[in-house]
Amino acid sequence: MKALILVGGFGTRLRPLTLSVPKPLVDFANKPMIMHQIEALKAVGVTEVVLAINYQPEVMLNFLKDFEAKLGITITCSQETEPLGTAGPLALARDKLVDESGEPFFVLNSDVISEYPLKAMIEFHKSHGGEASIMVTKVNEPSKYGVVVMEESTGKVEKFVEKPKIFVGNKINAGIYLLNPSVLDKIELRPTSIEKEVFPKIASENKLFAMVLPGFWMDIGQPRDYITGLRLYLGSLRKNSSPKLASGSHIVGNVLVDESAKIGEGCLIGPDVAIGPGCVIESGVRLSRCTIMRGVRVKKHACISSSIIGWHSTIGQWARVENMTVLGEDVHVCDEIYSNGGVVLPHKEIKTSILKPEIVM
Repeated sequence: MKALILVGGFGTRLRPLTLSVPKPLVDFANKPMIMHQIEALKAVGVTEVVLAINYQPEVMLNFLKDFEAKLGITITCSQETEPLGTAGPLALARDKLVDESGEPFFVLNSDVISEYPLKAMIEFHKSHGGEASIMVTKVNEPSKYGVVVMEESTGKVEKFVEKPKIFVGNKINAGIYLLNPSVLDKIELRPTSIEKEVFPKIASENKLFAMVLPGFWMDIGQPRDYITGLRLYLGSLRKNSSPKLASGSHIVGNVLVDESAKIGEGCLIGPDVAIGPGCVIESGVRLSRCTIMRGVRVKKHACISSSIIGWHSTIGQWARVENMTVLGEDVHVCDEIYSNGGVVLPHKEIKTSILKPEIVM
């Protein structure tokens, strides 16, 4: 089987992290976002992954070459010269996706994190005999999204309603699709939307079916949702009693600690924290609801909550970092500094406190 991952654009909502690497390579729970998807695809027998990309393809491919060998999966790029929306990239990658087997192929949105029940999706797709299957997820606030209206018993999709003003349902497109090759005949090579143009056409022929995604789902394309996504992901590891979760008297709730990280005496870590490779957490540090990326040093008695600390940064002694602070790569926060929602670009030293959310160039 084959799969296409829609990597797309510049990742502006996750700056300053995406100033250092393309968005799919930003770490989430101690591995690049896109690896969560590639590993899930590999597990259900996908042998070739195509990345639809219009930005820095060489950075992506160089990075993923290491993983190709480790995972035994082929990874190639299909590069857009102009943004083609969410359907155009499928037409562009047509030759890479279609072979004589006639097997359906997966399409995934690279910002989405979930439990990826792809095996169940393959079975669902075979059982309904339609042309396309999409995953939907239930949300509390459907008016922000495109809502999928479907028959509960069969999953047959009736229509799509974009950002509904009145309640039509609470299931939204989760950005995970399984499509027959014939779907490609409905897509022109131009900027076009799979949600607004292609799927409604298939639904009108009664050939589009939706499966409700079990477990959690999050689009982690911006900091607040990234932190929420981490909480949901770690909660799912706990539910499946994963051995990856840390334990000990200094751990509260669900925490992921890379085996090469060092943690000092008297720390209190958790809930919902990921600590990456090579990090040094000195004594008396308090961490909650945050991601500490590779090579970060957090000095004595610092306190970090609801924040993302980029690669190789340093947090000074007694510093306090909170309220969706996002530090880019190699940022150095001096001792006793307070950051209240600061967004700091790479390679900066912070010598004065950031008292209200602002961007520090």
